[in-house]
Amino acid sequence: MALSWTARTWTLAALAFLGCSSFGWCDASRTIGSTSGGSTQDQGASSLERVKRGWVWNQFFVVEEYTGTEPLYVGKIHTDSDEGEGNIKYTISGEGAGSIFIIDEQTGDIHATERLDREEKAFYTLRARARDQLSNDPLEPESEFVIKVQDINDSEPKFLEGPYIGSVAELSPIGTSVMKVTASDADDPTYGSSARVVYSVLDGEKIFTVDRHTGIIMTAVADLDRETQDRYELVVKATDMAGQMGGLSGSTTVTIVITDVNDNPAALPHRVSMYQFSVSEGAAVGTPVGRVIATDADMGDNTDMSYLIKEEGELFKVTTDVETQEAVVSIKKPLDFEAKRTHNVVVEAVNKHVDPRFANLGSFRDETIVCVSVSDVDEPPVFQPAEGAIMEVQEDAKVGALVGVVAARDPDVKNKPVRFSIDRTTDQDMIFHIDPDSGAITLEKILDRETAGWHNITVRAVEADNHTMASHSALSIRILDVNDNPPELATPYEASICEDAKPGQLIHTISVVDRDEPQSGHRFYFTLAPEASSNRHFTLWDVKDNTAGIRTQRSGFNRHEQNVYFLPILVVDSGPPSLSSTGTLTIHVCGCDTGAIQSCNATAYVISAALSPGALIALLVCMLILIVLVLLILTLKRHRKGQRMTEDEEDMRDNVIKYNDEGGGEQDTQAYDMSALRNLYDFPEAKSSDSGPDIRSLPQWIQSNRKVEQADADLTVPPYDSFQTYAFEGTSSPALSLSSIHTLSTTSEQDFSYLSDWGPRFRQLAGYYAPGNPEEEGS
Repeated sequence: MALSWTARTWTLAALAFLGCSSFGWCDASRTIGSTSGGSTQDQGASSLERVKRGWVWNQFFVVEEYTGTEPLYVGKIHTDSDEGEGNIKYTISGEGAGSIFIIDEQTGDIHATERLDREEKAFYTLRARARDQLSNDPLEPESEFVIKVQDINDSEPKFLEGPYIGSVAELSPIGTSVMKVTASDADDPTYGSSARVVYSVLDGEKIFTVDRHTGIIMTAVADLDRETQDRYELVVKATDMAGQMGGLSGSTTVTIVITDVNDNPAALPHRVSMYQFSVSEGAAVGTPVGRVIATDADMGDNTDMSYLIKEEGELFKVTTDVETQEAVVSIKKPLDFEAKRTHNVVVEAVNKHVDPRFANLGSFRDETIVCVSVSDVDEPPVFQPAEGAIMEVQEDAKVGALVGVVAARDPDVKNKPVRFSIDRTTDQDMIFHIDPDSGAITLEKILDRETAGWHNITVRAVEADNHTMASHSALSIRILDVNDNPPELATPYEASICEDAKPGQLIHTISVVDRDEPQSGHRFYFTLAPEASSNRHFTLWDVKDNTAGIRTQRSGFNRHEQNVYFLPILVVDSGPPSLSSTGTLTIHVCGCDTGAIQSCNATAYVISAALSPGALIALLVCMLILIVLVLLILTLKRHRKGQRMTEDEEDMRDNVIKYNDEGGGEQDTQAYDMSALRNLYDFPEAKSSDSGPDIRSLPQWIQSNRKVEQADADLTVPPYDSFQTYAFEGTSSPALSLSSIHTLSTTSEQDFSYLSDWGPRFRQLAGYYAPGNPEEEGS
């Protein structure tokens, strides 16, 4: 058969190809086509060339832990183009090539030079090449193959999580699962039984067992008692090869803790001598007397106790100290040495967390007797009754009358005398007195129930020879009512009726008040006073419920004839003794419109009744605003007047025109001629007057010494009531300011004759102030 050079094929033989086939480890072949130069030839039955085959690989195997002195033969790589002429060179590369694995380049034999461990590395991946010995050209493409390390049972089982600690409750039934242990074997679990592990108990097998295949540890007995032994140490062994002869094994320690259950009842010592306590009778409520503790073989929450008192529970109580689980016996009520000196207190202890599974073990409670001795102390007096008393006295009782008697005694065996007094801070008015020996309380002052219906005082009792032994008691004294106040109308009643009122119309309903409080309640009687017995206008109707109604007796009233009626009403109480008083009902007659009151002679009463609250508020607001405006105007006027009055007389400038005319104001232009104000010196011709000569112009006023007076007196000369001022000359001027003010003053002592010497401009002014000649005035 002729073969082409491009169709060479590798043939790799294993160490024992027959062995490979017998164990079934050989991989299925796969074909990889390749060429070495030239073009790819067509494949088919009619081709003259052989069809190209690829690499045919089988796995190589090498036994681990080989201990021989010579390298271990692994297998051979070969190509069918090798004709044994030695012209082909074989090489390998990859994991362990050249170190762990070596190859004979001429024959292709592979050997392992080192001891291999499958648990360290299970297989190696390498690549094979075939080259021409002379040219070193590749004759076949590089291909990959695997060398697997064949497992042997060289690893013992190991408990990687050991040592183990587990727990199980005491008294658990047989077969109760405690925990699970697991051993690991590094051998190949897919090859033989090297990694098949079974479990067994080496030590403690009588108390616990282990499942052979799962490693679950279980109880083997049902009477595990924590109080007897609270933990066990086991040794558990794991063996590979499924426990067969020659298998390897490993072991671990397992600690099993027995947990507690509440299977032990509480126990109290029954010896009375162990619990004998003493306490003073003066000890306060809540004072601890002693402690009692119950024993319990259990632990943790199973030892929690609750305690109770079965006897003497009215005087003592018991609580539980949560830290020590002790019973604390304390005083519930004050003790009395004189009444009882020894108390036998029965204390019972009970488990809090009782497990019903162990109810058949007995009662989970126990009791003991605690003996408490009471010692004597000196005690203050005791009042009888201790809570305080209530006394009653009539409000009309006389000074010195007996109110009541308080009692107190010394509770001690000696029974010393007791003295009484009143705490005056509670009776500052000193209304009551107490006899220090007998405790009798009497009146010191007259009582008035209407002023104070109750008096609360404090009485003090002390031992006669030891005032430090004192006690106090509150005493309430009720003042009993006496009918000493007459009934009165509740308010000053007023009513209104319309002029067209009909007979029998109800006008008003009245009621009364009485400061007294009779025990049987109030009962009042109403009637018209004797002076109103002849009244023909109104009638009174006693409603019998301590009220009365006023009705009209006739039809029609005329407010112009009489607009107000005064109706006296007599009110009498039921006593005893019966007291009475007279009150007056004021009735206004008003004009009405369709039943609504319109006017009652414009009285304030009717106005206020006719206006709504909103209208009244608006009216008051308006009045308030008007008052504020008036006060503001008056204040401004007073302020301006004050400014005018305080101006310096020296500071007068130009012309100030002031009028006292009360005319019509700025809008009234008819009161006088306004042109006179616009030109002060353009005066019209003055009319004749009986009071002086005709004055037509200003120059005429200075014809005589009385011209200024005549001008002032002439009402026809404008501008009426004028006063002239002149420019201010300053403080350095010897004349200061000149003014016509006070011209007619007769009290001025100043001589103005020197004005004539100032020149022509002041001569006219000098004429104004020239003193008059009496002789000329007489003529």
